[in-house]
Amino acid sequence: MAEKEERIMYFCTHANDNAEKAAMPFVMANAALAMDVKATVVLQGEAVYIAMKGFVDTMVAPGGFPPLKKLLTDFLELGGDLRVCVPCIQERHIKESDLVEGSKTTAAGQLNVDALEADAVFVY
Repeated sequence: MAEKEERIMYFCTHANDNAEKAAMPFVMANAALAMDVKATVVLQGEAVYIAMKGFVDTMVAPGGFPPLKKLLTDFLELGGDLRVCVPCIQERHIKESDLVEGSKTTAAGQLNVDALEADAVFVY
């Protein structure tokens, strides 16, 4: 019998409005990926801006953490699953074509299913 894959979901709801809270899900998710734990970061509310091409390039540096550009790049390169809330991007007039490569759009129903199947869920 195959061993169950461990999975953690991190919900992020901040961007420049609180750079430190915006960084934490990526710090935690990168650590999980380094431990061979599947990590998903979900961007909702203001956090959807993080997935916009070029946004993290000019984002305020989070206190005590690497720049969000590095955290996001590392997360995607390590195989992290980046989900972006469809209603949240629509409200902000962001097109799917404006999002970074490797991100996937999603909505509440699928996120609820994924959260129920995850081993842990964190919200920032």
